[in-house]
Amino acid sequence: MDEVTVVVAHSERATLRVGDVFLKVDADQARIDVEVEAMALAPVPTPEVLWRKPPVLAIAAVPGTALGRLGEPSIASPAAWAAAGAAVRTLHDSPLPPRTGRAGRSPDELAADLDCACEWLVTNGVLPAGLVTRNRQVAEAALRSWTPVFTHGDLQISHVFVADDEVTGIIDWSEAGRGDALFDLATLTLGHEEHLGDVVAGYGADIDLDVIRAWWSVRSLLVVRWLVEHGFDPFAPGCEVDVLKSRM
Repeated sequence: MDEVTVVVAHSERATLRVGDVFLKVDADQARIDVEVEAMALAPVPTPEVLWRKPPVLAIAAVPGTALGRLGEPSIASPAAWAAAGAAVRTLHDSPLPPRTGRAGRSPDELAADLDCACEWLVTNGVLPAGLVTRNRQVAEAALRSWTPVFTHGDLQISHVFVADDEVTGIIDWSEAGRGDALFDLATLTLGHEEHLGDVVAGYGADIDLDVIRAWWSVRSLLVVRWLVEHGFDPFAPGCEVDVLKSRM
């Protein structure tokens, strides 16, 4: 019998791997609905859905290896990063999905969320006020109007798989929907600024790099509290707090 490996587990969801099958357990069936729907619509390689029996979704492993991990150097080639950028462009150029995704918050909603997050970080002494204030200023560039595209919504580098400098699969689509294209590009390059040029070259369009950097601040400011409260470490080298410090 294949060994059971816990990929990720917290109070909201868990993912287990048994051989070449991933079992995703999620009490919120709406997230699973979004994931299944998005994978069916996305014009890029996605995992095969094997079966679904709420609250469990079984999907097949995708070939290749992850583009990298946050907090660790990526061993993927510049060509592989460019291929990831090209795959994201293919997704963004495809017909809009029916739902609004994580990347689809309005500037006003995002500003309110940011202000709450910044207040919590400072009031609870999690981060220095100067660091939070500076990144809140940088984040302002992301609070602008944008044209909605089909976004993945959680395009961490660990969710993009490559082999021979080609994208072989993109996983974890539970946050997909209509949203800001630069949110996806910023999430993909978070903590790996050295590969931003490769991704933009593969994407093949004029990109406002200041907005990408603003999204790095936005994402990091918003996620620190969740990570702390769910047992993860945003203070690990190369992770979210280091991303915030790099904006100083």
